[in-house]
Amino acid sequence: MSRRSNTVKRTILPDARYESLLVQKFINKVMERGKKSTAERIVYNAMDIAADRLKKSPLEVFEQALRNASPSIEVKPKRVGGATYQVPIEVKSERRYALAMRWLLISARARSGRPMAERLATEIMDAYNNTGSTIKRREDVHKMAEANRAFAHYGRL
Repeated sequence: MSRRSNTVKRTILPDARYESLLVQKFINKVMERGKKSTAERIVYNAMDIAADRLKKSPLEVFEQALRNASPSIEVKPKRVGGATYQVPIEVKSERRYALAMRWLLISARARSGRPMAERLATEIMDAYNNTGSTIKRREDVHKMAEANRAFAHYGRL
């Protein structure tokens, strides 16, 4: 943690199509080398593909996928008396969505063979249906927190 003054959170404007802050944050995460229009095209195409296959609205599918992929608890290393313990702590809502977006992207980029929009759509559909590598990652984080529940009292120091 920084010893200096608190950082100022930048406010981002909602995206053009759905007027959603979550979609805009996801577009910003997908973006590479400042190519925002390419990132927008990828995300919007992925959302449309997922919505067509699931027969639901794109925004509803995306938000449900994010909710399913977001962890409620995680572990953080805490040093106590020369030993480092993995202490389970509750995840704040902002970090929850940031982790879910990051995991969705990592999983989509790990897939191979198809265009990015299709890979992302498949990953969003998997998260919507509570399957796939993003959900497995969330489950692994939850298992780790459950396994280290004995050290939870260190989190309240």
